[in-house]
Amino acid sequence: MKALVLSGKKIMWVVSGCTLLAVLLFVFGSFGDSLPTFSGSEEEKAREVNIVTGEFKAENADGEQIETYRFDPGTIFAEAGEPLKLNIYGVNGEEHPFVIEGTEEQGVVHQGNETVVDVKFDKEGVYRMICTTHSDFETDGPMVAYIVVDD
Repeated sequence: MKALVLSGKKIMWVVSGCTLLAVLLFVFGSFGDSLPTFSGSEEEKAREVNIVTGEFKAENADGEQIETYRFDPGTIFAEAGEPLKLNIYGVNGEEHPFVIEGTEEQGVVHQGNETVVDVKFDKEGVYRMICTTHSDFETDGPMVAYIVVDD
């Protein structure tokens, strides 16, 4: 009858291998109650875009006070079909009624309040979000944010 003889190095390898196996079984066995990070549902979570209303003031060479209002950021990039959640916070100006061209979306941003707009653009193009009170230079504008949608 043959006997199994293990040297010191072989014993160390066997013990190390068994320890590694036990650790792996423990680690992977611990995730039995975990939740998947992707549910596989068709519904996408909307990407949030934070926008503020702002104002620039200056005095020209004649001493006349000039100002203009704007949305900041002034350009937003999106993919066609990507759901967006526009969080628009009113900082400057009492109120800013707005429309998003090419959509049915419209609303009013009041100073000190947030207006939330959920929107999705299915077609590639440039969509303008325009404050109807400040739509051109004569009304301290144009107050426009451009939403650039790519396929």
